[in-house]
Amino acid sequence: MGDRAVETSLSLLRQLFESDHAPEFAVRLWNGMSWEPEGGKPARCTLVLKHPGALRRMLWNANELSVSEAYLYDDVDIEGDIGALIALADRFFIKPARLGDRLRYARALLALPNGGKPRLGRQPAHLQGAPRSRERDRQAVSYHYDVSDDFFALWLDPRMVYSCAYFEGPGDTLEVAQEKKLDIICRKLRLARGQRLLDVGCGWGGLVIHAATRYGVDALGITLSQRQADFANRRIQAAGLSGRCRVECNDYREIATTHAYDKISSVGMFEHVGEVSLREYFRWAWRLLRPGGAFLNHGIAFTQRQPQRHGTFFDRYVFPDGELVALSSMLLAAESSGFEVRDVEGLREHYEITLKHWLARLEQRREDVLRLTDEVTYRVWRLYMALASHQFASGRTTIYQTLLSKQNQGASDMPLTRSDWYR
Repeated sequence: MGDRAVETSLSLLRQLFESDHAPEFAVRLWNGMSWEPEGGKPARCTLVLKHPGALRRMLWNANELSVSEAYLYDDVDIEGDIGALIALADRFFIKPARLGDRLRYARALLALPNGGKPRLGRQPAHLQGAPRSRERDRQAVSYHYDVSDDFFALWLDPRMVYSCAYFEGPGDTLEVAQEKKLDIICRKLRLARGQRLLDVGCGWGGLVIHAATRYGVDALGITLSQRQADFANRRIQAAGLSGRCRVECNDYREIATTHAYDKISSVGMFEHVGEVSLREYFRWAWRLLRPGGAFLNHGIAFTQRQPQRHGTFFDRYVFPDGELVALSSMLLAAESSGFEVRDVEGLREHYEITLKHWLARLEQRREDVLRLTDEVTYRVWRLYMALASHQFASGRTTIYQTLLSKQNQGASDMPLTRSDWYR
């Protein structure tokens, strides 16, 4: 069976890929044999088949989830530039094979052994309760963020900012670009000493610490992760800012005080709100802002209207219950809640670069990651960063910073130009 599986796997690979622009990747089989398509280009990555049934495990009922799980649970491995294989897989799914070809592929896959490695390690999310309920949202946040603070610290910047950075040029380091992102948010909000800032989905507290230190505001951050809140408050105390800012483990829907804040920021949290809850989200922000206040909403969106898909790799292993909506839906919900839209800035290219930085840092620290967690967790984050980077690069996904104003009897309390943002 071993020789037959080798021959069948090689034949299937040739059928799948040799007619497709001579892809720049190699394949290594479980017996050490290698295969490269003709074309002369050096391989950017190598797909490693770990056992005779690997292709069957990966491609039978082929979809994003089955291919992802074959990698996560070591039926296959990816050595080198994982982004090269992501781009190839994207073409494979975008351009479905003809019926005759699919039948030929199916016969080849059925000739391979039906089996693989046991699927041990990190498992897909299984959330309980009604979608968008507070308890279910806490489960979703805990699934993603409570791996460990040390895990995220290995590949994030020193401030632990887990959202799109702001690059002014290709020479910016991740650390510099994240500081610039925090600062452009503060400038857009025009923070001033003595103002009260609420940061929704504050993560490990990077923005509230920056805003309190550089702009003299009194800042409250909220997160659904108790780990993040504890970590952030330790940092706040170490910085001597306990009287100026704090972080609470709290749901935004539980903040009931009205007209309590001069400014509100929400960075990288909007993706967890869901379209059915958009108006509730913006009405909540409207109630908490004083007249003349401003709300900066920073979130990922689809570049065109697409149906929400459940059961995908991202939904099962990365951000369960996450939902991207179109910019038009977000603006309509904001305006219907009483906000005036003052500025919209697209940062799509910035997130592609950010993800590439994170991915490179994660791969460089692989051995350290494995000392903290398991191989499957490492592969989940490696695949998610590569796939997300490709989606931003291809224009399928984008990200916006939207500045909203709560008018004060017609006055916006804003200057006539944006010149102070870029001083």
